[in-house]
Amino acid sequence: MADTPFEILLTTVNARYQHSSFGLRYLFANMGDLQPQTQILEFVLGKNPRDIVEVILQQEPKIVGFGVYIWNTTVISEVVSILKLVAPDIRIVLGGPEVSYESHLGSNRELWEQTDFVIKGEADLLFAQLCRQILSGQAPNEKLISGELPDLTKLYLPYAYYTPADIANRVIYVEASRGCPYKCEYCLSSLDTSVRNFPIAPFLQQMQQLLDQGVRQFKFVDRTFNLSPTLSLQILDFFAQRVGLGLFLHFEMVPDRLPAELREKIAQFPAGSLQFEIGIQTWNPVVAAHVSRRQNYGKIIENLRFLKASTGVHTHADLIIGLPGETLESFAHGFDQLAHLSPDEIQVGLLKRLKGAPIARHEKEFQMRYNSEPPFALLQNRDLDYGQIQKMQRFAQYWDLVANSGNFPLVNEYLHSQTERFQNSLFWTFWDLSRFLFARHGQTHAISRSNLAQSLRDYLLQEWQCSVGVVDSLFQKAATRSGLHTVPERQRKHLEQARPEHQAH
Repeated sequence: MADTPFEILLTTVNARYQHSSFGLRYLFANMGDLQPQTQILEFVLGKNPRDIVEVILQQEPKIVGFGVYIWNTTVISEVVSILKLVAPDIRIVLGGPEVSYESHLGSNRELWEQTDFVIKGEADLLFAQLCRQILSGQAPNEKLISGELPDLTKLYLPYAYYTPADIANRVIYVEASRGCPYKCEYCLSSLDTSVRNFPIAPFLQQMQQLLDQGVRQFKFVDRTFNLSPTLSLQILDFFAQRVGLGLFLHFEMVPDRLPAELREKIAQFPAGSLQFEIGIQTWNPVVAAHVSRRQNYGKIIENLRFLKASTGVHTHADLIIGLPGETLESFAHGFDQLAHLSPDEIQVGLLKRLKGAPIARHEKEFQMRYNSEPPFALLQNRDLDYGQIQKMQRFAQYWDLVANSGNFPLVNEYLHSQTERFQNSLFWTFWDLSRFLFARHGQTHAISRSNLAQSLRDYLLQEWQCSVGVVDSLFQKAATRSGLHTVPERQRKHLEQARPEHQAH
């Protein structure tokens, strides 16, 4: 028996402990008179589903609401299955992007059949409304629950429900807006009809309260933070006045939209305080058109050059493997074009078939084949066979270990300087390195830094016939590359590892 039973549980399974469930905190904030009867329970991938069920049952709930995402679908399916067998009277409510679309099809079918209710879309107010109906004995007959988008001016904000333990150990997510005006077909945000902004005064008041509680790292989850310069300037100005506290702010930015007033404000921030996640995704205009992505490449070049030359912003640019019409050669060309602009990091990710995303319309023409199990990653398509996809994934993971990590700055610089060996292409240079590393290790994970360093040494000595003296000079422990990773490593990696599991803009 639980000491203090809760009738309603809000729960999910996070990918890592350092993640915090922003969505559950919104639901809790808007429970109204049901809040004293409600508790948040967060678990982490790797925990046994049977143990999760045991913790849930100890609370003696009548209703359990699960946040379902691409990374936790499998474990939540097992948890729900067990719950329905051992405690069939508990009402199960699902919400989140993984069940908001195609919720009764494919891999979701079994989960759909076992649950009692599925809330489609933003559930901030709908969940509490449904709980009241269930507890009063007036539960709706239909399983799929949907409603109008909530008025953001009437939502209670969730920031008071970050605990001291959250603040000390977890990423603090915040948002000043919801929605996206762009229609990039690989992203669920393409289904948005508008961008809605939270009232700025109460939002900034909440940010001040977080600062007063000791928060110094803020991860904004707005899809397009720089869409409204007026709103962006107010937020940046607020933090600029407090940046002396040692702040680190992460924003997702539209790459071709950086007006003069934003440039001026961004340039005022000291190095190491701002990180911009900049979605490029493809440098091929034809591929961009296939997925309804609009971007001005001239402006992207201009903006990235400005950020590099005139600010201390740590830039993190994204590319996606496997978009319809993208060949290995065109991806390599795009990678080189982007690398020439010297972002601090280039994150290469594999296309995923997110449920509800309009990219599904290309499956026949481009012969898109996806894994049927989460995270529904691309297996092959018309222009990239299975083997090429495998090699591109390995390239991406070794690039992350060698270049993005910042662990081998002089080696990375040397590889950049020797691209004439491979068609003057940084992509093909690292492609060859990834071939060697996979032949050596047979995997892309669980490789210690010392083992990776030895492999890099052997590659340069054996494959490139470099002298021992040159190679030794590249592994000096005290060596650093000017300007590389201006963001403190602990802060940068803390937020990098907490990237939302979506295909960014």
